[in-house]
Parts: sequence; structure tokens; C-alpha cells
Amino acid sequence: MARLSKKDLKQYLNEKAEQYESSEFLKTDPLGVVHRAETKKDKEIFGLITALIAWGNRKSIINNAEKVFDILEHQPYNFISQHTSSEIKKITKGFVHRTFNERDLSFLLIRLKEYYSANESLESLFKSNSPFLSSGILHFRNFILSAPHENRFEKHLANPLNGSAAKRINLYLRWMVRSDKKKVDFGIWNEISTTQLSCPLDVHTARIAKQLGILTRKQNDAKALKELDLNLRSLDPLDPVKYDFALFGIGAFEQF
Repeated sequence: MARLSKKDLKQYLNEKAEQYESSEFLKTDPLGVVHRAETKKDKEIFGLITALIAWGNRKSIINNAEKVFDILEHQPYNFISQHTSSEIKKITKGFVHRTFNERDLSFLLIRLKEYYSANESLESLFKSNSPFLSSGILHFRNFILSAPHENRFEKHLANPLNGSAAKRINLYLRWMVRSDKKKVDFGIWNEISTTQLSCPLDVHTARIAKQLGILTRKQNDAKALKELDLNLRSLDPLDPVKYDFALFGIGAFEQF
């Protein structure tokens, strides 16, 4: 398609964001499974795990997210609160999603158990005064990894210092922070602003962003994310990550 003017681009992406941010979107998205969680803490815990396994085949992601929800007895916070660490390790046996296995799941759940024993919400781990949340993502990562762990687990948590675009964590942050007016994202965190959110940069969003001229960098890394973020913020400074719905929707569901 011909390159759009900024005005036309904004109108086009606004229309697509409106189209794809709907309950219909949830039927084919891992976030739809997270909507089965009821309480704030349940959404935080189950949402985090689902986001961390959100790579690969979408059907497989959804199926394995459902398996996690069953393992957690449909009440993630109660599960980690009422089970000992040794019990958690036993109950999670057999779980695997690609390279994320039972040991990864049990380690993460035990770290969350330890965190919630002294804290009310995961939001405080991600809070940042910076315009971007990379420092918050790093803080979260450092906390989880501050306990003894297998080196292999580190690859499951994005490291912005190594140039990662942190796609899965940024997806999780979108779920927790953005408004719930359309009942898609939860909007249960109030101390992080939507202005700080970054677009979850995956193959679909990157491809469409490049075709639309709002991303030029070839690698889908932290530098590409910053370029895309700045361009999306110029279109909507208050809620730039709403365009994730537009870019992903166009890339995944349309012949563009």
C-alpha cells in the first residue's frame, strides 16, 4: 500500500485498534484464558505465567495456559499460599511448554509465594519514574533471580540490558495496566501509567510496523522497540500501546 500521511495513518490505526480490541479477540488469544481468573492477585499470578509462555503456536499456548490454571486449582493465589515449596514441586511435575518446564514453573511459583508473603501486588516490582518501563522490568527480573536458580531459567525473563525487546513482559504489563473499559485488558494496576507502556514487539507487529513506515530497524530488539514506541506515542501520547491490537490484528488476521 502507498505510504500514508501521519493523519491518515493515525485514523487507520485507530480504526484497526477499535476493531481488534474486542471480546471477539479474546476467543483466540491467551489473554482469554487469563480472564478465567477472578481476583486481582489471581490475575497477576496467572497472567504472568501465561505471558511468559506466550511464544510459539497460539493454540499450544492457550492449551498449556489452561493446564497451568488446572494445576493452580483455578485459584493461583490460594494455591501458592496454601502449598509448601515441596508440594508445589510435586504438583507441577509433568508440565512443559516448549523449553519452559516443570522446574521453571515450580521455581517461579515459589518465588511468587515468597514475594506475596510480604507484598500485596506485583505492581510495585515494575513501578518506575522513567518514561519507559525497562528499569521496572529489570527490577522484576532481578528479584525473581535473586534466589538460587538454574541458569537455564534466566532465558525465560527478558533482560533489557542485553537488548531484549521484552515482548512477553510488555504484553503482561499491557494486560495489567490498560483500561478495562472494553473488558479486554484488566486495568487493575493504577500506579503505572499507560503512557509508560511499550508495544509487545513480535513478528506480526514488527512486519506491519515496517510496512507502514513506523519502524525501520531490521532487528526486533530494544532499539527497534524504542523507535516504534516513540512513533506510536506521537500518534497517541496517552495510550500508545492500544496500537498493539491494530498492528497484531492486521498482521495475524489480514492479508496486508
